[in-house]
Amino acid sequence: MHNLPNINPALLQQPDNAQVFADKPSAHKPRILLLYGSLRQRSFSRLVTEEAARLLDAMGAEICIFNPAGLPLPDSEDVSHPKVAELRELVEWCEGMVWCSPERHGAMTGIMKTQIDWIPLSLGAVRPTQGKTLAVMQVCGGSQSFNTVNQMRVLGRWMRMLTIPNQSSVAKAYQEFDDSDRMKPSPYYDRIVDVMEELVKFTLLVRDRSDYLVNRYSERKESAEAVASRVNQGTI
Repeated sequence: MHNLPNINPALLQQPDNAQVFADKPSAHKPRILLLYGSLRQRSFSRLVTEEAARLLDAMGAEICIFNPAGLPLPDSEDVSHPKVAELRELVEWCEGMVWCSPERHGAMTGIMKTQIDWIPLSLGAVRPTQGKTLAVMQVCGGSQSFNTVNQMRVLGRWMRMLTIPNQSSVAKAYQEFDDSDRMKPSPYYDRIVDVMEELVKFTLLVRDRSDYLVNRYSERKESAEAVASRVNQGTI
């Protein structure tokens, strides 16, 4: 450590395979929460989300779709509001998430952002999103775009989530569903299959070791300094 004068050697940990793969895998199904960003009666982001949920169920996941109807604007109600409480409980419950939004004016919808804004970085000692997996998808009314998935990737990173590499953008979504609101066979559908498969794999990979993967030197240092300060206080 002679060439790292700014480092506390007692707090620096060398990552190793034994730590990463020490835990036995959980036996329960991967728990996935799905959010969509439209309240229209025939919402294509909801229909894509429902197709994704069917795939996740077939792949062995336990799924829950949150209905954003009735969710208030951020800070307009207390966190005890029933829809806010429901959303936060589901975020704590899940091990991975799917976000699917329409693109509106080159961005995600306000409804999608409202759901994300109600999810805190911390709930007491619990960080409800940190270390969990995320898949992002969007539906387009016209030609294919990636503005919305790119925005959601930024938000996922900010929420300290592991956003998987693959993603889905469905162009002219109104053409991709039949009269029964089921998605037609297409490369767009196949891409959604790919994304959900990848999400389940990444969730299985990280869910039992996310606490170790997001354990940070700076936070260990801050905690150690806080303890030292408390222990070294004079008699109060």
